[in-house]
Amino acid sequence: MTVPVLSTDIDEQGHVNNTVYLRWIQDVATAHWKSLASAQSQAAIGWIVLRHEIDYKLPASFGDEIVLRTWVGQASRLKFERFTEVRRRIDNQLLSQARTLWVPIDVRTGKPTRVSAELRAQFST
Repeated sequence: MTVPVLSTDIDEQGHVNNTVYLRWIQDVATAHWKSLASAQSQAAIGWIVLRHEIDYKLPASFGDEIVLRTWVGQASRLKFERFTEVRRRIDNQLLSQARTLWVPIDVRTGKPTRVSAELRAQFST
């Protein structure tokens, strides 16, 4: 997934604000989920973040095009570990990497729900 750095993404230090990286992590995770999960799974399961761990390597700047890559690591019935890389498109420099723990929720109740082995296998690397 590729996203542009917008003027509204820039903070007072002149580079992309740290909170924008969180938005990108959310956006690429959502896109990945929607690209692989069935309509039935999407209608039944939502995701909430339990924990983010982010390493910032280099700053992104206004006008950069950013390439986001994500994949699922360990997936249990109640928790998915997801990794994300943020790279600058022009030189492929790694700007940030993240590890996020996601909890599946039942969209009707808002409470944690179990994910089937079949669905876990579909997303696991």
